Amino acid sequence: MEKAVEILKKGGTILYPTDTIWGIGCDATNEEAIINVFKLKKRDKSKNLIILVESERRLQEYVNVPSLAWDLIDLSKKPLTIIYDNPRNLPEILISDKNTIGIRLTHDPFCKELISKLNKPLVSTSANISGEPSPDKFSSISPKILEGVDYIINLRQEENMQFSSSSIIQLSEDGRIKVIRE
Repeated sequence: MEKAVEILKKGGTILYPTDTIWGIGCDATNEEAIINVFKLKKRDKSKNLIILVESERRLQEYVNVPSLAWDLIDLSKKPLTIIYDNPRNLPEILISDKNTIGIRLTHDPFCKELISKLNKPLVSTSANISGEPSPDKFSSISPKILEGVDYIINLRQEENMQFSSSSIIQLSEDGRIKVIRE
């Protein structure tokens, strides 16, 4: 944990188990680190990344949270990423051209502790080269990804992940809901 936080604070990238699949992460407030994630994944910058937060308080630092969002988070049977309008206090590279951002309030104990110790949100994107399948277990991660990150978390590497992805819902400030992925 301490080594991962040290790497993240220095602008590095990590490979870590999330509440869905293995992810590539970095400090979501460090634009240079975010650029490195895009390069590692060979991902076009027009394809947005999501971020993880560990607490309701931190979520509210970055977006106005409609009351409906709390109900959706509480009722969701699997991890839920919500796309919010008008994010603030984050690098422009994370903000979509529609002025939105996807954020997941994680319930995973490791992720919660990591984000809390970093004291910043964490980028979370699947541990694959863009266009390739998302790995459902550590052993499926491409050698290019393994070699490209600065640190690999030595945790849960033998288990299959419970969820292959999060549900994604766009929740507009005007109350409109759009299901992006169930």
